[in-house]
Amino acid sequence: MSYTNASIGSGSRTPRRTVEFGRTYVVRPKGKHQATVVWLHGLGDNGSSWSQLLDNLPLPNIKWICPTAPTRPVTVLGGFPCTAWFDEGELSEDGPNDVEGLDASVSHIANLLSTEPTDVKLGIGGFSMGAACALYSATCFAQGKYGNGSPYPVNLKAIVGLSGWLPGGRSLRSMIEGSQDGARRAASLPILLCHGRGDEVVPYKFGERSSQILSSAGFRYVAFKTYEGLGHYTVPKEMEEVCQWLNARLVA
Repeated sequence: MSYTNASIGSGSRTPRRTVEFGRTYVVRPKGKHQATVVWLHGLGDNGSSWSQLLDNLPLPNIKWICPTAPTRPVTVLGGFPCTAWFDEGELSEDGPNDVEGLDASVSHIANLLSTEPTDVKLGIGGFSMGAACALYSATCFAQGKYGNGSPYPVNLKAIVGLSGWLPGGRSLRSMIEGSQDGARRAASLPILLCHGRGDEVVPYKFGERSSQILSSAGFRYVAFKTYEGLGHYTVPKEMEEVCQWLNARLVA
């Protein structure tokens, strides 16, 4: 398995944590390359399973990049190591966030997108913890910087989050409202959130609350789709709506 190293500094003299990411899977566009989307798997998964699903979607003009998260001890699993974009304890709006882990993963995602052609639109999507990482990317894009203050380098055009939540949303509104550029970037970025009412892993209220926080922080184009009876998984109807939404924003 190939690995990519990513480290991100805080500007202090403390040592930086080096993170090893797993294999990245790429689904080439079958038509003209008009957009590239990095898609992020959930806790304990890898990029391969999603690359197979995405390869079968009717979106011939989109290139998909499906990285694999680092293997790390995860608090919510009692410290058991598995693939995870960041460390996470029990889900809570007031819970601690692993900003260092989030920054490292979001930096890795931005690096994957930074080598794409300049005429190609860029997006990030994900499922569960991958959706959380995609939404954190959206907040970094709006603020123009990572959580540690380093500049965020990518111009995003679309964000998709399935069965996920927004990390670090407590102070988001004040940070974006304090910057004209931040408010402009937030207002320019469309976000699609989808969540099932029957989700037993990431309860529906976390998806709904994430949508509300993003909207109140100045993200004007947040669409929140509810699926009755849907648990912590995806279904064809949901993916059909994702396809229509991405097609309208990245390809049309």
